[in-house]
Amino acid sequence: GMCLIGESLMRAADPRAAIKSFCLNPDDYEKHIAESMRTSAYTAGTKIVKVCGITNPNDALVACRNGANLIGVIFAPKSKRCVSTEQAKSVVDAVRSFGERSARLSFSPSALQSDKISPLQSLVRKSRAMEDLARRPLVVGVFQNQSHEFIKEMVETCGLDLVQLHGKEGMEAAHHEKCGVPAIRVVDIETNSDGSGTSSGAVDKLLGDITTDPIAILLDTSIKGNKEGGGTGVTFDWGIAEKLQNNGLPVIIAGGLKPHNVKDAVTGTRPWGIDVSSGVEASPGKKDHEAVENFVKGARDAAVEASKGF
Repeated sequence: GMCLIGESLMRAADPRAAIKSFCLNPDDYEKHIAESMRTSAYTAGTKIVKVCGITNPNDALVACRNGANLIGVIFAPKSKRCVSTEQAKSVVDAVRSFGERSARLSFSPSALQSDKISPLQSLVRKSRAMEDLARRPLVVGVFQNQSHEFIKEMVETCGLDLVQLHGKEGMEAAHHEKCGVPAIRVVDIETNSDGSGTSSGAVDKLLGDITTDPIAILLDTSIKGNKEGGGTGVTFDWGIAEKLQNNGLPVIIAGGLKPHNVKDAVTGTRPWGIDVSSGVEASPGKKDHEAVENFVKGARDAAVEASKGF
């Protein structure tokens, strides 16, 4: 058989190592697959679309019908979009009904196994597993500096498929055994209020900080001096996401995304995933259904266009 490897080599942080990692002998597959994951750039384009800040079943169904993979419900009490247990359960019920299922969708134990592989290899493996599982929409509970006991209680009471940690909990807090389900770890990209001023060392710091605990990494804008993080409506330098993916790390990007700029984000950076909340709202906690449709369709169309020639 034959395959095209040009883009992966062009984008790889270390092309020489990437060339060495390609498996040319079937007998060497197991030996080389881990090296390939470590050195090859992520080039598969946008696979995951998340619509966050959902507070009611109708908005959840609109997102699902338009092709969203992840439906986010927020449990952080300071958020204008914070849901009650009853609201979260109603969203979960709607999403399950849409996906023709009656229970939580779970990852296979092998997908979550991280022994003897690096954090980067672990996140690559998990991203592929999430793509497969999220062919039917999943509900993500978003938490910020809340106890694992509370997170686990909400997971079980509401039927959440995943959680997302948006505070200062650290990477290790995102382990699936601590949260009850796999957890997306948010990493704040600190900027000025206009989106400028990101540290030049942000990429190297994140690559050094990642662990095998999270299911995925989500990058969000954090305004310098704002202790809360998230919900800023400001974009960060998407070049950071591109550099991380050139090092092999698939990432979800959030912060300031709207129907009018999602195409630029997807075609210019080709992130593994994108996340929107306030950018498709009529008011806090209430989605503009036309904006949701335009956002998701714009992202999917742009992903197809961006994949041409690769």
